[in-house]
Amino acid sequence: MLKAFLLIVVGLAGDPEHGKTFQQWGATLAEASSRLGVPPERLVYLVDKPAADLKGVTGAPTREEIGRAFEKFAKEAGPDDVIFITLIGHGTFSGGTAKFNLPGPDLSAADFGTMLLKLPTKQVVFVNTSSASGPFVEALSGPGRTIITATRNGAEQYATLFGGFFVDALTSEAADADKNKRVSVLEAFNFAKAEVERAYERQGLLATEHALLDDNGDKEGSQAPGVADKSGKISPDGRVAGVLSFGVAGDSSLPSDPKLRALYLERRDLERQVEGLRLLKDGMPAAKYNAELERLATALALKAREIRAAEGKP
Repeated sequence: MLKAFLLIVVGLAGDPEHGKTFQQWGATLAEASSRLGVPPERLVYLVDKPAADLKGVTGAPTREEIGRAFEKFAKEAGPDDVIFITLIGHGTFSGGTAKFNLPGPDLSAADFGTMLLKLPTKQVVFVNTSSASGPFVEALSGPGRTIITATRNGAEQYATLFGGFFVDALTSEAADADKNKRVSVLEAFNFAKAEVERAYERQGLLATEHALLDDNGDKEGSQAPGVADKSGKISPDGRVAGVLSFGVAGDSSLPSDPKLRALYLERRDLERQVEGLRLLKDGMPAAKYNAELERLATALALKAREIRAAEGKP
């Protein structure tokens, strides 16, 4: 029986605001891991300076701990299992080298490439949601590997929104385009990419991130896997990602009542908008940022009041 393994790395945040957002993304994925088919013994969850109430963290996101996670998976996974690796945080690109930021020495795309060689599985899904992550595609691309990055190159160095929406896709029903109760990696990618575009459009900003997916080993990622371009040529990427999925789509933490469930989802969307706004702060005029933050805070307060009323709470 196919087994799934999951490594979540929440790296160096740089500031408390980003740290809170990145930890929330990692926590959402970790909390849903069992439903996604990953029991606790097959989950490694590494977080930099975790909040006191954060549950399930297994260690710090250091070069040594990440190396130990790969060694663990190399020993326990079989050739027909799938290993899912997701990086959440900041990345850099300098001197032609892309790195993922960690407390202590950072890890480059080449470093991860060396670790991936240890894994015995035929299928690995490697998702780098950080800034400047695009070069990871060329460095890690190969047979049996689905590589996803939040940016198309190393020059896109602003904080990215992709990670939050990708986690949303894996842990909710929203991305289940074919309604088969499972979210494929391709569905998650397409959902996150569309939500990122919507977020930038909503703020009237030029997008500073363009996600890529590569699953055919040609070292070239696609922004629209499986979709025909203007000339009618269909991207060669997306075939593997389209059949790889984890667990069951949905969120058992949501109420069963349809009206209340809708209110909870509306609140979640507002919360995600706040997270996205904070990550986009550096590219916005201060007056516009403050006005939008006030609008969303007010909308959240009103939505919370609406939920309390629907639940019969004072």
